[in-house]
Amino acid sequence: MIPSRRIYRLKLRSRALVLGERTLLMGVLNVTPDSFSDGGQFSDLRRAVAHALALQESGADIIDIGAESTRPGSHGIPVAEELRRLLPILESLKGRLKIPISVDTRKSAVAEIAVGAGAEILNDVSGLAHDPRLAEVAARHRVPLVLMHMRGTPATMQKLPFARSVLKDVIAGLRRSVAIARGAGVPKSQLVLDPGIGFGKSFAQNYELIAKLPELARLGFPLLIGTSRKGFLGHTLRDKRGKPAPPTERLWATAATVAACILGGAHIVRVHDVAEMAQVARVADQIASA
Repeated sequence: MIPSRRIYRLKLRSRALVLGERTLLMGVLNVTPDSFSDGGQFSDLRRAVAHALALQESGADIIDIGAESTRPGSHGIPVAEELRRLLPILESLKGRLKIPISVDTRKSAVAEIAVGAGAEILNDVSGLAHDPRLAEVAARHRVPLVLMHMRGTPATMQKLPFARSVLKDVIAGLRRSVAIARGAGVPKSQLVLDPGIGFGKSFAQNYELIAKLPELARLGFPLLIGTSRKGFLGHTLRDKRGKPAPPTERLWATAATVAACILGGAHIVRVHDVAEMAQVARVADQIASA
């Protein structure tokens, strides 16, 4: 039995986003030299702008721009460097996109300036563990805030012991993040939760979280899920010698997880390959609503 998906509304400056009537696609734009899948591919401003517009044309409902890699083993960069990468693309996209921009950052100083430059959603992969003041920025500017669960930090998350019960660990962590956000004045209606697939979880635990999304939906918040091209898929698709499939060869594996996430109750899926996943989402939505 496929669980029914609750309807939510996020208030943005330019519009309201309805979550749950159909799956929304968040297109990934990394303007970093070292992201796991597309590092360096869109560091050039013209290529980054062209890719953002192409993602919109392909069916993205949101563009999520990240200027700091949070891949396993990565280390943070200074605020100034993150802004140096981020601001030119935000400025260049003003008036050219018809869809909202989300900024993937862990830093309140970056979030403050990004919102001033046009970002309408903040996406914190640390779930406010890195910089709790980011919640104050979201509250002050009245923008939605995505809270993701990460066990540890990008530098340590795949080196620390994995949780004995991944579901309990994720639920407890997300509840802590929600408490910080609510304490800073962010309305419950402006929060989105992300279980953090690949962030401090074993390969098996990632699949377990996808299978148990209906239990996460009971927390009472819309769910954003990002499985696109991630390492657990490469591990599953490893060849006879045990070599994982590279990120560029994980399209169909991504499609399988996107469909499963939608049928499990995801409201937003964060993906690199928007045109292909738009087809997956349309079909999965039909199954879910049948």
